[in-house]
Amino acid sequence: MEGSEPDVAPSQSSPFAEQPGEAAGRQHRLLWWKEALIVAAFYAVYTWTRNLFGSNKIAADGIPDQAFTNAERVIQFERWLGLFHEETIQDWFLPYRTFIQFWNIFYGVLHFAVTLGVFILLYVKRADVFPQWRNTLAAMTSLAIVGFAWFPLMPPRLLDKPCPAVDPSQYGGACIPSRFRGSGGFGFIDTLAEYGGPWSFDSDAMASISNQYAAMPSLHIGWSTWCAIAVWPLLSRRRTKAVLLLYPAATLFCIVVTANHYWLDGVGGLFVFGFGSVLGWGFHRWNQDRLDRKYADALA
Repeated sequence: MEGSEPDVAPSQSSPFAEQPGEAAGRQHRLLWWKEALIVAAFYAVYTWTRNLFGSNKIAADGIPDQAFTNAERVIQFERWLGLFHEETIQDWFLPYRTFIQFWNIFYGVLHFAVTLGVFILLYVKRADVFPQWRNTLAAMTSLAIVGFAWFPLMPPRLLDKPCPAVDPSQYGGACIPSRFRGSGGFGFIDTLAEYGGPWSFDSDAMASISNQYAAMPSLHIGWSTWCAIAVWPLLSRRRTKAVLLLYPAATLFCIVVTANHYWLDGVGGLFVFGFGSVLGWGFHRWNQDRLDRKYADALA
């Protein structure tokens, strides 16, 4: 009966490509301290690179033209597709203050906490495929950094905020004329600034080190999809699997209702997840083949 099924299933094969084999007698050992150092080093490089192209650098002249122009391109394309309804969706839920505050917390805290939790869970429960998933996460995040640098994008919440040239503490595009801006502006609300949350972009420290134009692709979508697919084989109950699939969907709702992203940013997040998976799993297969040959040569 379904009610008697365990929450966690025995070790199962990956939903991706067949596992690369190891040479007979060669065992790959996972060392927790080594993985922790890899994560810490990669996150340090990620943070440094992201901030190198941060909003404090992009808007150095006081007018973030490039980020705003890219936002217009996304809006124009979404209008052509009939998808530019983010502001309407946000309006539906703005009267519910506690509800919006929950999604502010979700955006700023759960995104990182859940990803870290899944990373640890994979290390403990799916050691056989952990390196592939670790590589996928790294490759996906690296691709996102390239996207942030190549396509700086002003999120919806900043479209009607003052430009840095007018208010140095702001990173908006209100001073830039736009044919897409109505008489009342674009209409988006910065929910973190208006409703509060665990942190704020308005603080001098956060504003000076963060990249507020790192919207395309959405790593919130990329990472949440990574979490769901990586954990999927560990679950056996249908209801638990259904709840798991709700996590990326809830994340998509979160990034829209808080005006941090456009729909297309989510599509970008799925793209870097898919391409990152190919790179991550391909690199692992190449590395296993290399180690197998090295082991065979040592035996010979």
